[in-house]
Amino acid sequence: MKMSVKKKWFKVAAITMGLAVMLSACGGKNSNTGNETTIRVGTKDFTENLIVGELYALALEDAGYKVDRIPNITGSVIHSSLVNNEIDLYPEYTGTGLLSVLKMDLITNPVEVYKTVKEAYEKQFQVTWLNYSQANDGAGLVIRTEVSKKLNIKTITDMQKHATELRFASQGEVDQREDGIPALEKVYGKLNWKSSKVYDNSLKYEVLRNNEADVAPAYTTEGQLVNTDEFTLLEDDKQVWPPYNLAPVVRNNIINANPKVTEIINKISAALDTSIVTALNAKVDVDKEEYEDVAKEFYDSIK
Repeated sequence: MKMSVKKKWFKVAAITMGLAVMLSACGGKNSNTGNETTIRVGTKDFTENLIVGELYALALEDAGYKVDRIPNITGSVIHSSLVNNEIDLYPEYTGTGLLSVLKMDLITNPVEVYKTVKEAYEKQFQVTWLNYSQANDGAGLVIRTEVSKKLNIKTITDMQKHATELRFASQGEVDQREDGIPALEKVYGKLNWKSSKVYDNSLKYEVLRNNEADVAPAYTTEGQLVNTDEFTLLEDDKQVWPPYNLAPVVRNNIINANPKVTEIINKISAALDTSIVTALNAKVDVDKEEYEDVAKEFYDSIK
């Protein structure tokens, strides 16, 4: 008996659907490498995160994984993107996880911060923090090197003693935030600046360079900090500010299905420290190179 056209179509459709289900059940494996077909690497929308995310992507590709890059995600939503299965991993900061995501109390010991966020993320979000790097992109204060040398200011303690001689380039919110100037003053004492004016964060190094101010808030891996003849990062000698160590956060299902991912990404973290990340940022923000090229050059040097 001949099968009708309609019945033939349904049979073909059923076979096709069956194959799709079988492939899906296999976990989307790449037949050549045995790795997940695609791992979605997200990044936040600033230079450092883009570079580090690209390093993760390059390392995964080098190991045979296919990678879908999802860059420039707003910082306020990237955690939700991970939890909601829109990305599989991204570079995060231990201090951000502690204070912004988990809303926990301030901790200044980097090991304690890491242990706290690792345990909480596992329990609440089924997300794994892999090894954290020695790169700390935390809060800091930068001073004009000329002034640093003239007044022998190397630490925040030194700066506090000379505050009445220094012009502060504020960013507004840093004066009010719990982990900003108020946190410093609780430990170091009142900062009685000679003057304090609010400037846009993007202008602060020009403001310092043009001798319109002496001290400004900074993040400790900003590319401009490689210009040590002009700018000096002050030591937080009483360790008031929390650490913001770079670390990959990864959905548990990716780790469980691909155990090698842990080793691959941890090797990237082991190669990064504050001075290296600062130098990589400088290549993009100061020298105007493309972040993909900067990441590729560094990756080739460490693999």
